[in-house]
Amino acid sequence: MWAWALLPICLMVWATAGIWVVYGIAVSNGSVNLTERSFLDSTCGSYPPQSCIFGQVLNVGAMFVIWICTIRFQQIRDYGCHSKVNSVGLAMGFLCALGTSMVGNFQQSNQLETHFVGAFLAFGIGNIYFCIQSYLTYKVKPRHGGCWIGPLRITLTICAVASMILMIVFVLINMKTLAAICEWILAMILFLLFGLFCVDFWHLEGHFFHVKKRRAAIPNEVQASTVTLGL
Repeated sequence: MWAWALLPICLMVWATAGIWVVYGIAVSNGSVNLTERSFLDSTCGSYPPQSCIFGQVLNVGAMFVIWICTIRFQQIRDYGCHSKVNSVGLAMGFLCALGTSMVGNFQQSNQLETHFVGAFLAFGIGNIYFCIQSYLTYKVKPRHGGCWIGPLRITLTICAVASMILMIVFVLINMKTLAAICEWILAMILFLLFGLFCVDFWHLEGHFFHVKKRRAAIPNEVQASTVTLGL
């Protein structure tokens, strides 16, 4: 059902529009001064009132990430790929979502250390997640998107990793303007990579959450059957 393809697109549009709105508010109310230098997106979301919007945008985005990563994990498994790499990818996706929420809730002006931990999970673990997804793209059959989806996903992942490395280097050598540019590029690439899952989700006909009841305590009691809830 094509409607499932809207889920990753909604995440990409929501997150992209959200952080640029935060940036616009920060510039308009003078929280940041662009005549001095460029600012990290986290810096723009550190001060009220845009800090409230920043936190909500990232919390909703984290919810989307968990949902998308869970569906992608199940899709790969249902295609017959029972690799442990897929399970590791699911864990990385959940950690990325956790880090995203931490970045939004612990602004760098209030909890710098916690904010950095969240940024590491969101960006660092997020890059690992898409490295795994690039690998799994070639392990899964059918490969939706034809011959172009694999190279595109790999290219974007390499660009994301390169942007993160450059961001760290520029921060260490105190070139904050270039570091900010790299962070914005990194964020946009990660949003785009999540949005690319629309190619895979386009072929979903449905998604179900399975609940198995515990085995009955009385030996003669009939064991409850599996309950399937449509989402």
